[in-house]
Amino acid sequence: MDQPIIRIQDLRKSFGKLTVIDGLNFDVKRGEKLALIGPSGSGKTTILRILMTLESISGGRIEVCGEPLYHMARNGAEVPADEAHLHKMRRHIGMVFQHFNLFPHKSVLQNITLAPMLTKGEGRASADKRARDLLEMVGLSDKADYMPSQLSGGQKQRVAIARALALQPQIMLFDEVTSALDPELVEEVLEVMKRLAAETDMTMLLVTHEMGFAHDFADRVLFFDKGRIVEQGPPAQIFTAPQEDRTKSFLRKIIAAGQRV
Repeated sequence: MDQPIIRIQDLRKSFGKLTVIDGLNFDVKRGEKLALIGPSGSGKTTILRILMTLESISGGRIEVCGEPLYHMARNGAEVPADEAHLHKMRRHIGMVFQHFNLFPHKSVLQNITLAPMLTKGEGRASADKRARDLLEMVGLSDKADYMPSQLSGGQKQRVAIARALALQPQIMLFDEVTSALDPELVEEVLEVMKRLAAETDMTMLLVTHEMGFAHDFADRVLFFDKGRIVEQGPPAQIFTAPQEDRTKSFLRKIIAAGQRV
């Protein structure tokens, strides 16, 4: 159980001639709540998309739950992972996206039950019960039969969180989950995430520009710039006594924009 649930070693990612992650190394402990902060374009979202296998890697190695993510054993050698291996590894991880990505033609309940029934063969009664329990947890027990078009942005994002949780992942990834919301709707989504962080032992990685929330949520904060970790540490250290000039400059701009850190 002391083994990291995520281990990233010498990770590299390029899009053509543009290198967005260059020699990245870090571990995530089982149950740890990690906030990834930094300027736009620093590679934070790319890391989550790589962990979700939505982007391939250009080099390096990632292990999830003790198994290689992008490699597998075959005939005594390690070879690039095939789709079956990637599919198996995705079961460890859930992701909530910036723009909800709900199916517009399916009800809230159907959006949550679809993946467990299709990918895990779960029966309808069991999937429905878990979906309704999750809707209660995110404060939407009365919206099971609604269509996404009938929901506010904050409600859609809470459904998206319930949908990701329905697959019972060990790791949850949150990618700027409040950035597409009107300001008055942000808090209802953050409250759900605070409950998740406080009440579960799930490993959680959060990319956010909400510095106050990152401070309250995280066990550890990683500040990224140009595809590298510039500084990392407990929230109190990063937000009140940063050591690196680049971190200080970034936080000064955040504070000048009126955010709490």
